[in-house]
Amino acid sequence: MTGCPEDTEDLPQLARRVLLRSLWRGAIDSWSDPGSLDQLPAAERLLAAGADREDLVRLVRAVAYETVFETLDELDAGGDANASGVDVGWVVMESSQDGSPTGRALSGLHEDLLTMDPSGREGADLWQ
Repeated sequence: MTGCPEDTEDLPQLARRVLLRSLWRGAIDSWSDPGSLDQLPAAERLLAAGADREDLVRLVRAVAYETVFETLDELDAGGDANASGVDVGWVVMESSQDGSPTGRALSGLHEDLLTMDPSGREGADLWQ
């Protein structure tokens, strides 16, 4: 035992932080990068019609956040046999450096998504 909290609590906190921060950087904040809207024909049309670029960036970031949140919520649920008619489920699990599962599940991910906003503002700029 190394004495760090995740060892004593058997929680994969580092894996949680890395995953959630990665989702913020890749799926949410990447829409703030220059030229990111240029890949969307609808955004190009809206900009050509006079839409404010910053408003569009806020819009697509908010949609991206909601999509990530709902996806994590579904992953956290672990499946719904009643909805699918099939008794299957899933779990998001931490893996070791060699890729083998540690047996420690990453649960409640959707609950911590806002707190992992790299800006430290917990997504406050998404809904302005």
